[in-house]
Amino acid sequence: MQSYKLGSIVIMKKQHPCGTNEWTIIRMGADIKIKCNNCGRSIMLSRIDFNKKLKKVVNI
Repeated sequence: MQSYKLGSIVIMKKQHPCGTNEWTIIRMGADIKIKCNNCGRSIMLSRIDFNKKLKKVVNI
């Protein structure tokens, strides 16, 4: 289990259609909201799905 917090930059396993897989955590709770560092789109994932799709925490 990797540790992350609000504002952490994370790398996800799959690439976003805009071409990057680097995201910033902007909301945490039962669900986690992440924002794409390239195009600015944001998505919300359940914590379980987020943990499955998380590859690496770059910056805590």
